[in-house]
Amino acid sequence: MEIRPITPRYAVSPQITVEDVPAIAKAGFVKVICNRPNTEVTEDMQSDAIGQAVRAAGMEYEVLELTHQTMTPENVALQRGLAESCGGPVLAYCASGTRCSVVWALGQCDQMSTDDILDATTNAGYALDNLRPTLDQIRKTTS
Repeated sequence: MEIRPITPRYAVSPQITVEDVPAIAKAGFVKVICNRPNTEVTEDMQSDAIGQAVRAAGMEYEVLELTHQTMTPENVALQRGLAESCGGPVLAYCASGTRCSVVWALGQCDQMSTDDILDATTNAGYALDNLRPTLDQIRKTTS
């Protein structure tokens, strides 16, 4: 498991396993968000199995399956709401962490500059420069 902080309250990770959950709890996360569709993984890594382990460890667990087709403004707002609706750090995961980074970036346009958003994702290991035109456009419509 590789946890990559984007902000002090939001980190991303490639796919986690049930065995990773104790370390996630020990790292201080209070919520885990699954952005990976169950159709992409085997049964032992599907959201029901991971969610059961996360909840048993005392953390909140949410599922918001994301694909290119479902990366809608509504789901971006939902992800932001899920991440902001708890009293501590959140870990979001998908296959590589990229989708979790993209959905975070799209949801920050009303609070951060495009450069700051891209700096944060780059520092976490996700080069999302191809999102710059989209982020700039969203910023124009939210300013």
